[in-house]
Amino acid sequence: MTREDELIQKIMQGEPGAVDELIALYYPEILRYCLWHAPDRSLAEDAVQETFLKAIRYFERYTHQGKFKSFLYRIATNTCIDMQRKNCHADISLEAVAGDPGYSEPAFETVRSDMVLRQLVSALPENQREIVLLRFGQDLTMRETAEVLNLPLRTVQSRLRSALKKLKEIIRRETHHDE
Repeated sequence: MTREDELIQKIMQGEPGAVDELIALYYPEILRYCLWHAPDRSLAEDAVQETFLKAIRYFERYTHQGKFKSFLYRIATNTCIDMQRKNCHADISLEAVAGDPGYSEPAFETVRSDMVLRQLVSALPENQREIVLLRFGQDLTMRETAEVLNLPLRTVQSRLRSALKKLKEIIRRETHHDE
């Protein structure tokens, strides 16, 4: 039995601290996902809070089959879509990220690579963008990505393959353009 399974069981039995533990278990992942979609950290944190509030509100409708993580990502996806409809902001440009910071710190490099990935995938169609972000930005498996997006596994595989071809072409053009 996984930690998720234990916590779900405790929540169903009405144990008071189990909800907080479940939130703590997934908060960093969901925050990182929302950061991909939000123009700033405060909006991402709002989206995460809203995601967990909805998960708790609709928990009685959830049937546990070992896929609570997918359930959360589905809620987070819809919450982020709603947030984007309300707040239309421009993405940060690659030029703003490309400058030499004068030092190298692992956490900074992670943020910088996340921003580069975000900029690259912004050129993809929405249905491919989400797949790339879930698969590579969130390290979800193909099966988990399919569950989150409520798509057949083959569709996810096909769209990911197309997205990677487009990204390869974009990178090739950028590299060729810089020479």
